[in-house]
Amino acid sequence: MRQIAIIGSGPAGYYTAEAAQKQWGDDVHVDIFDCLPVPYGLIRFGVAPDHQSIKGVSRRYEATALADNVRFVGNVLVGRDVTIGELEELYDAVILATGAPHDRKAGLPGEDLANIFGSAAFVGWYNGHPNFAELEPDLGGGTAVVIGNGNVALDVVRILAKTRDEFHGSDIVSHAIDALDGSSIRKIVVLGRRGPHQIAMTPKELGELGHLTRATPRVDPADLPAESEDSTLEPGQRKSVTHLRQFAAIAEADRSAKPVEIEFDFFAAPKALIGNGAVEAVEVERTRLENDKAVGTGETYVVPASLVVVCIGYQTSPIPDVPFDDRAGRFANEEGRIRPGLYCVGWARRGPTGTIGTNRPDGFAIVEKVAADIGEGSGKPGAAGFDRLAEARKLAVVEFHDWQRIDEAEVRRAREGSPREKFVAIQDMIAAAGKG
Repeated sequence: MRQIAIIGSGPAGYYTAEAAQKQWGDDVHVDIFDCLPVPYGLIRFGVAPDHQSIKGVSRRYEATALADNVRFVGNVLVGRDVTIGELEELYDAVILATGAPHDRKAGLPGEDLANIFGSAAFVGWYNGHPNFAELEPDLGGGTAVVIGNGNVALDVVRILAKTRDEFHGSDIVSHAIDALDGSSIRKIVVLGRRGPHQIAMTPKELGELGHLTRATPRVDPADLPAESEDSTLEPGQRKSVTHLRQFAAIAEADRSAKPVEIEFDFFAAPKALIGNGAVEAVEVERTRLENDKAVGTGETYVVPASLVVVCIGYQTSPIPDVPFDDRAGRFANEEGRIRPGLYCVGWARRGPTGTIGTNRPDGFAIVEKVAADIGEGSGKPGAAGFDRLAEARKLAVVEFHDWQRIDEAEVRRAREGSPREKFVAIQDMIAAAGKG
């Protein structure tokens, strides 16, 4: 029996477990570890709460989780409760699927001012992540600046712009929807270093901005290339730019009918964050494109800002005794191999790129490498060995049937029009699991 430990219960973790099942059938046991008492990682805490159809992929992971030879091992922090070295002694292969849960710093002067947040923190706040539930962003000012031109930036913009009624059917947590309901923000500026042809925003997400109840997007027609140049774009990118052209064509009379404006400021590189204690403005340099790269022109201006959310990327959390590539923000590896018996997959392997579905072929590819390396397995104790260690250390391990109790409790406590009300404190999750 091969014994596999996967660290991380998000998409990469569960796709890798699925691949192990298909590779070895019943001749494998997989333990999926997570530092939190709840599974699914990015699906629970990263996907926007108003995108419930995307969260539905968790049903596929549940089918894997309920198999007899797969176990969820929640509320266990690798590096604190158990070391990587100990897991390597217990399992034939240890696969790191920890994702990229931390914000990449912008490196701007003034970044430590109050009311400036990275997207991992801000998204974690409205998605109920225990680490960010007490963030308390100040939404009492008039202008929010969102730095970045990807889908995460779009999520943040949309969440800031929506009315309470528009969150019907979402699982946004109560502390966030209550704060947003009292928001005074009437302008959201989206800063992008490059132009419309270089955005990483997908058509569906961008198109949603055109259908908001109280907000209207604005694009300066002068920022748009000649329409004939759109033919050089990939189909998806071309659809996104078409949305931007439609936003640019919205009549002023239609804009004035809605109180919130979403302004796309292209060719705009943030240079400094300005304020006395809390952020008050962003200094911006106008850019131009040279060989598809943004180059500063020397022209600067100031954008007022009472709130700033920086959406420029993520990085993996280092783990003691695991080689780490600081520049890339991920584990140092060669095609997923870190060292004999230790592997990484998903964002922990390649950095924060690709969609949720990209992790499936990645997981299958890693399992093929593991199969080639470990053969029939070495007779290591695996799950039984970890259970002895957990008992000796008095770890309050949460398994999948415990998570199902948490899940049922969250559904029961849902407010009207929401599928669930998440617990945002670990101790409440533990209590709902019956482990308290």
